[in-house]
Amino acid sequence: MTEMIPWLQVVGMGDDGPEGLAPAARALVEGAEILAGGARLLDHVPAREGQRRLPYTDLQDFLERLDALRGTPVCLVATGDPMMCGIGSVLADRYGIRDLRVLPHPGAYSLAAARLGWALQECVLVTVHGRPLEMALRDLAPGVRMLILSRDGRTPMALARTLARAGYGDSPMTVLEHMGGAKENRIQALAGDWEEDQVADLNVIALEALADPGTPLRSRVPGLTDSAFDHDGMITKREVRASTLSALQPYPGARLWDVGAGCGTIGIEWMRAADRAIAVAFERDRSRFARIARNAVTLGVPGLDIVPGPAQESILERTDPPDAIFLGGGLSVPGLLELCWERLRPGGRLVINAVTLQAETRVAEWWTLHGGDMSRLNVSRLETIGPGLQAWKALAPVTQYTGVKP
Repeated sequence: MTEMIPWLQVVGMGDDGPEGLAPAARALVEGAEILAGGARLLDHVPAREGQRRLPYTDLQDFLERLDALRGTPVCLVATGDPMMCGIGSVLADRYGIRDLRVLPHPGAYSLAAARLGWALQECVLVTVHGRPLEMALRDLAPGVRMLILSRDGRTPMALARTLARAGYGDSPMTVLEHMGGAKENRIQALAGDWEEDQVADLNVIALEALADPGTPLRSRVPGLTDSAFDHDGMITKREVRASTLSALQPYPGARLWDVGAGCGTIGIEWMRAADRAIAVAFERDRSRFARIARNAVTLGVPGLDIVPGPAQESILERTDPPDAIFLGGGLSVPGLLELCWERLRPGGRLVINAVTLQAETRVAEWWTLHGGDMSRLNVSRLETIGPGLQAWKALAPVTQYTGVKP
């Protein structure tokens, strides 16, 4: 049986062009009838008579042109490893792996680790290419080594200023430009001393995180101090928040609906706790939107989806069933609890925190109908009440319900 040859060949290529490719990959690139890719990479490949070039800048437009060529042999050159923060996975999702063959090249992360002598598996890998710069803040901790794919030549300065504001100005930064090419170069300085406004657009930032003296350290384990958040007093307190996240059970790629988000603490800690976790914060009080957004950016999860307006109306418009729902309020809204349970995916978790007697009664009725677990959280904090005197001050008791949808 003859093996079908995929019509779309994706070849990873470095800044050294075809010369750095293995013989088979180089033959594909130089012999292609239709050669596609970004203009920078196409410029590395010597023109050949009769070869058609298909450059792209806008991805959606390029994919539509590629659709028209489906079944016709096409070779596409991509930077480094196309399956690592590259176009390879986009093409695989669109056409399927049977129509695709990928020949990877050492990617930017691998090259940077090789240049610095860092163990790649011990590094935190981040891309801010087309994504918010603040994504790099989530994993900041002393001793963390981070490799960051830049958006452009201004990214290092923007990152350095962001690190300084976050209390990590003492962190050594190394910018690696044009790795593997004739223009390869490196620039090194502490984040707080960074002076290069513009470097080469093709660059990777290597960061060794070092906190300035006095900088609060923030774990990804749920239960950040209340002072880590900007809030107006409407905040799920640290002890209760840690219990709530434990009940919600965040895991990689899972989606949370935080209904009545307040200042965004539950959704933010959900996204910090697990890689690729998604959270939607529903909040009707418009005065809190900016506060939620600031907290999300400061704590390294700028992708938090903030939805304004009454939760019921917004939920009815959603087509993405959540893996978990947290109800911190809104139990008095007729039908809201039932709607959340209906939209929760089978096997998903519903967690409710009730403080008022009315809310607790509503939760008890729900537990009677649907089962689940209930607990009472009583927390007291030691406070100074006078010179040399301390006493325990009790926080409002919280009744917590956890249910798993069959």
